[in-house]
Amino acid sequence: MPFLVLLLAALFVLAGCGASDSTTDSASEALRVGELTIDSRAVGEELEVSVITPGDRSPAKRPLLVFLHGAGGTNESFLADPAVRDGITRLGGQAPIVAFPDGEESWWHERASGDWERYVVGEVIPAVSRRFDADPRRVAIGGISMGGFGAYHLGLAYPGRFCAVGGHSAGLWPRPDEEFPGAFDDRADYEQNDVLAAVEADPDAFGETPVWNDYGDVDWFVTGNAAFVDDLRRGGGELTARVWPGGHDAGYWDAHWSQYLRFYATALAEC
Repeated sequence: MPFLVLLLAALFVLAGCGASDSTTDSASEALRVGELTIDSRAVGEELEVSVITPGDRSPAKRPLLVFLHGAGGTNESFLADPAVRDGITRLGGQAPIVAFPDGEESWWHERASGDWERYVVGEVIPAVSRRFDADPRRVAIGGISMGGFGAYHLGLAYPGRFCAVGGHSAGLWPRPDEEFPGAFDDRADYEQNDVLAAVEADPDAFGETPVWNDYGDVDWFVTGNAAFVDDLRRGGGELTARVWPGGHDAGYWDAHWSQYLRFYATALAEC
């Protein structure tokens, strides 16, 4: 199936874009990279979380951005990406602590393999907040592809918990037959976690939480993301929506990391 082959190839390229903390440019030197292991009761296994902390000291606790990787990715997928590092550094004193949890191929929802929702909200956020002295009351969540779906799903599952919710080329599709293989256990699981159905039924489902959506004009998930945006525009929430040239690949995301991070930092500062 050519579509699936191309999609998996692109996602595995993304997964390999950040294997080690070896860059030496001056912007990156202002950042510290840490890691912690969570012995997750929600999932039933040990999972790694990578954390980027701005190097300059802040007089108050910094807010936290939890950023979810895509299919084929890991907690290390974005660590060595210069676009990520430069985007954080340019925020200066507004830069949040950024946590990248490992979610395997979970699609970030409760399913047979574990309660991935509780893992993120009930385990990752408290553990990172304690270890890295982040403010657990000021948390934003976002993600790319599978992670974008996960961010939207968690924003809907925990209304009012997050200061901002963002999806970048989010894995959204309007029909079950277009589902990414392995994203759900069965049809019941799909229907229980259908983000598009949730916002179609209630365009104000995110309440007053600022929401971001962007995708490339030749992305594989154009139809689903366009429907998501159309539904939210029928509501009264705070939505930022962008369509830029590009596809479902690291080149597209790297061109816009600075906008992503600025959105989260602004929302966290106002939260």
